[in-house]
Amino acid sequence: MSKVMWKPGTFVYPIPAVMVTCGDMEKSNIITVAWTGIINTNPAMVYISVRPERYSYNLIKENKEFVINLTNKNLAKATDWCGCRSGVKYDKFKEMKLHKEKANFIKCPLIKESPVSIECKVKQIKNLGSHHMFIGEVLSIDADEKYIDENGRFDISKCDLISYANGSYFLLGKKLGKFGFSVQKRKDNKKLNKK
Repeated sequence: MSKVMWKPGTFVYPIPAVMVTCGDMEKSNIITVAWTGIINTNPAMVYISVRPERYSYNLIKENKEFVINLTNKNLAKATDWCGCRSGVKYDKFKEMKLHKEKANFIKCPLIKESPVSIECKVKQIKNLGSHHMFIGEVLSIDADEKYIDENGRFDISKCDLISYANGSYFLLGKKLGKFGFSVQKRKDNKKLNKK
């Protein structure tokens, strides 16, 4: 078996398909972004990359804030639609029957229907070529209480989150293990060692 070489491109898949809100409660927009991720733990930092010609670009640049709204199976159509239509022509909240929710620390709205909304303050903008990267400090993570279990932990398995890969959306599958499972000692081994 051998690999086929392709030209360099964006092929780190799957990646999150998120809806980013920007602006304020009166003048807001939603842009679908797949170029997003975590870049630092302390302080918590994330990024989104946006083309400068997009309507949302200037809203984010001027206001220096945005919200990353995770998407799930129920939001798949809205996620795609908001990535195909411009906020210049459409009120995306209205068109997709989504509801604005007030954020705790910034002016842009959260998407009420999103299982998790991440409030971010822009710390840096990097011109990378086709896209500019907005580096944001996470000010708050707002999680829908219906996904929080009896121990106060967020149960991501109940969210039906979606991802994006090579032009298509996918529903995330079942849990395969948790961090450290490959090196964790099994209980059976501990019992044998005690004997």
